[in-house]
Amino acid sequence: MNINKFFTAIGLSSVLVFSSCDKVIEVEPEFSKDGSQIFTNLEDYQFALTGAYALLRQTGYYGNGPQVTGAFSVLPDMMSEHVAETNNELGNYVTQTDWTYAADDTDIATTWLAAYSVITQANSVIRNIDNFASVNQDEVNKIKGQALAIRGMVHFDLLRYWGEDYSRNSTAKGVPYRTVIDLEERPARLDVKTTYDNIFRDLLEAETLLGTKVVNTSTSAVNARAYIDRLVVRAMLARVYLYAKDYANAESYATLVINERPLASKTNFPNIWKDASAAEVIWAVAFNPGEGNPVSGIYTASSNNLGYRPTSNILALYDQANDIRFPAYFASRATGASAPILPFASNARKITNKHVGRGTATDNVVNWKAFRTGEMYLIRAEARALKATPDFVGALADLNTLREARINNYTPLIATGSALINAIAEERQRELYAEGHRWFDLKRTTKTITRSDCGTATSCSLAPTSRSWTWPIPQGELLANPNIPQAQQTTGY
Repeated sequence: MNINKFFTAIGLSSVLVFSSCDKVIEVEPEFSKDGSQIFTNLEDYQFALTGAYALLRQTGYYGNGPQVTGAFSVLPDMMSEHVAETNNELGNYVTQTDWTYAADDTDIATTWLAAYSVITQANSVIRNIDNFASVNQDEVNKIKGQALAIRGMVHFDLLRYWGEDYSRNSTAKGVPYRTVIDLEERPARLDVKTTYDNIFRDLLEAETLLGTKVVNTSTSAVNARAYIDRLVVRAMLARVYLYAKDYANAESYATLVINERPLASKTNFPNIWKDASAAEVIWAVAFNPGEGNPVSGIYTASSNNLGYRPTSNILALYDQANDIRFPAYFASRATGASAPILPFASNARKITNKHVGRGTATDNVVNWKAFRTGEMYLIRAEARALKATPDFVGALADLNTLREARINNYTPLIATGSALINAIAEERQRELYAEGHRWFDLKRTTKTITRSDCGTATSCSLAPTSRSWTWPIPQGELLANPNIPQAQQTTGY
């Protein structure tokens, strides 16, 4: 199914998503072609914006389903060496985790369509909202800024899977960039540079529009960081600049975020994963009962179905006695739905405990922590170590600051040069386990995946030259979109 046909399927000719997937606004047929004249007041735009947030919970994006797991939540860890497939997996995600996908892969098409449905919803918010500037300019800026940030971020996420290179000025194949609602538009596949140009345009405009506006007003830990403000946009920019190898800007934006949002205390850190604290959370995509969950693909806590277990490789990276992340991320649980979750034991069945549920719940219903301050320290450390004139002293200070916050009785590391760069990369594994980073970190640093603890997987090694690092454009898109001919298909498919 191509992008345009999908727009029709989700209802641009008849409906647009509002504050939840079952709340819609009817659109007269004469307005269905270009999306104009849909909204009559700013409240309509706000409802439509809430719909864009809701679409991020789709299976294929952050949400998990019985056949499709969250492409931007736990799948990047499942595709790496962080977890190992078990006999309980039943082959639901095996084409992704064994890297055997092709252009007709249903799961890949689901992610493609999920992402562009979010983009369509964001475009519906941006469309004509400036006409209401005379009504309330601040509100227009707040709504439009969030929609632009969502549009830029989602296109970047698409680039992470479908981009053939991450370098800022690369002429390799990127992704189509949609900025309008037009069912007759057939967007071409842009190169990476032009894709980045559009992403940065949207994010930088969002940063300006949001300014110091207060977007998050809830005092509840569950909802305190549910919406995109300038801080979130700056975290997005720090991440994108790191991928683009623009290390000066990555350092600068990470610093802005760090200065505003400090690391969690050792006491508060475990509470983050139960949604009992929003300490150091920059943006969390909200999940509530009845709205699915972001993580069941890796471990379904309610039924105690362990599809993917943490590997011996990842477990060995931690100081298990002193690292506060270890008991927050890992535990032991015998088989059976009623079995209690117990502290980690090396001779027991091992589970990922990071996203089990709020409080004592075991339903996997937790917010997806899309951006945290811990990542910002790692971005700044890496950027300082890799920029044109390396700042190894500053990079080491960042690494030690993060490790001091996470490890009791910590002795500061002494390292420089390549040893320090490797230590930063290893710390990303410890800090960001099961947060949707590992596959992309390996891709952007052109590393080989070696699964020495391979579980039941049939593929245990992936060279950096493999076509599998970049996903194919779905076959339905190629068939329906003349502006993405077979020659523009991802190399090797």
